Amino acid sequence: MEGLILIVDDEPNYQLVLSEMLLAEGYDVLTAGSGEEAFGVFEGQPEVDLILTDMTMPNGSGIELLEKVKASRPEVPVLMLTAHGTVELAVKAMKEGAFDYLTKPYKNDELTRTVAKAMELSRLGRQNRELRDQLTARHSFGSLIGKSKAMMELYGLLEKVAPTRANVLITGESGTGKELVARAIHHNSTRRQHSFVAVNCSALTSTLLESELFGHVKGAFTGADATRPGRFELADKGTLFLDEVGEMGQSAQVKLLRALQERTIERVGAGTPIRVDVRLVSATNKDLRQEIQLGNFRDDLFYRLNVVHIPLPPLRERLADLPLLVAHFLSKYQEDGGRKTVSNETMRVLYAHDWPGNVRELENVIERALVLATSDVISPEDLPEELRDRAALPKPGKRAPVQEGLAKPTQQKEEGAPQGSSKALGEPVPEWVTLAFKEYPVGTLSLNHALYAMEEGLLRKALDLEDGVQARAADRLGVKRNVFKYKWDKFAASPPDPISEKLASLVPPTLSLSETLERLEEGLLRSSLEKCDGVQSRAAALLDIKRNIFLYKLKKYPALSRLARD
Repeated sequence: MEGLILIVDDEPNYQLVLSEMLLAEGYDVLTAGSGEEAFGVFEGQPEVDLILTDMTMPNGSGIELLEKVKASRPEVPVLMLTAHGTVELAVKAMKEGAFDYLTKPYKNDELTRTVAKAMELSRLGRQNRELRDQLTARHSFGSLIGKSKAMMELYGLLEKVAPTRANVLITGESGTGKELVARAIHHNSTRRQHSFVAVNCSALTSTLLESELFGHVKGAFTGADATRPGRFELADKGTLFLDEVGEMGQSAQVKLLRALQERTIERVGAGTPIRVDVRLVSATNKDLRQEIQLGNFRDDLFYRLNVVHIPLPPLRERLADLPLLVAHFLSKYQEDGGRKTVSNETMRVLYAHDWPGNVRELENVIERALVLATSDVISPEDLPEELRDRAALPKPGKRAPVQEGLAKPTQQKEEGAPQGSSKALGEPVPEWVTLAFKEYPVGTLSLNHALYAMEEGLLRKALDLEDGVQARAADRLGVKRNVFKYKWDKFAASPPDPISEKLASLVPPTLSLSETLERLEEGLLRSSLEKCDGVQSRAAALLDIKRNIFLYKLKKYPALSRLARD
């Protein structure tokens, strides 16, 4: 069984209970504490198959989240949970498109059955969407590639802008793909049956640019031996793309402004106006507002061009798209059916580079590497020297040690450790857990704080050992890469929890993330019961969790039942 479920509840304990229940069913799980946070996670995780949400929450209710999800990706089912169920809320949720509606307290088997049905619906919806996608272009907008949050936002903006008549100004560093975006706008507009005409304003002098844009009549200037239509006429009823528009001279700016205002042009050397119907898309890597202040660019022309502004992110701000881009360029330059791939070490070098030339630079690097590579796997030695220097690679033939602290969970088993899950273990608390309790006695930390701090410490340690490469850190901890990214995003922007590093340093190098958290949780439950003479309500209070949550967790560890009493 597989699939990614987003659990939304403002009560962390319910997040934990639902997460553990669904993880045990074989699903991957993400969590959020409000409707607003959940929709942010949902937008950044296109792999989400099902949303399981509470109805009443601060910062965005379940109904509000449902409405946003259905507007964004209607094929994703939403299952509503609430402790305040009413007929009115149930009817409203179902009218808004909820898959089903359950009230708390719910029966576990009823919940898992409903989730299974919703996941089946989600899988069918995904298959239908994939089939539709195969019948259309490979990408929604031309040959643009990426699924990072920045690119998903760009696609959304293009989807709104493309069908309109509005002029568009595209800004961004060199190599970010401004012309690709311009072509995507054209090919997704009502003008796609007509011409897309491009002009590079920086490649022509002011006089030649005017002739190129507006055309000329025979004898208009030396060398004009025949009448010639301009790019505006060639783009009639289509799209005209002005690249590097910030390089345009003042004279050409005046004529361009008039053409946009009057929707007519005059060929150089003629006085007869010609009516044109052109959608104008412009691009520049300059700050045109600054150019206006310097007197290099007309402010009235700027406002005509800048009806809709589309800023393109540099590659260094969308590194999540790097694997997709690398795969695309490998395919593009291996048209003979070659199957060369990129090693993990090479990907680490690519991630470490700041890409001043953006996607164009990456394309050149991959094309060069394919030419120089002598085997089917592109190694760091096949990359330009400046990339290798920045990544501070170890010398060829040597690998950095990976045994210090956290070994990959598949490499070996802890000496003397039992096989399988710790759920049924009746063994004493592991030594490392005992050491953790000496540092932080039971009762000084809540259960949630201890588990979150341990998780943070292990994530940070794995990233340190894998030089910041999340894919390898995820493999080391035995979790899927998208799950690792979600977990890391919770901690990345905050300073480290003071206890997280200490807790992680106690963990044997052979344990996966999930097994470590299970053993720590089991130890905390055991020790709290022992400290409270088996009284479950007191043990729950000691760990700062509700009694029903404590009882649910005890079911995972049958060996602890002999310590508990009502």
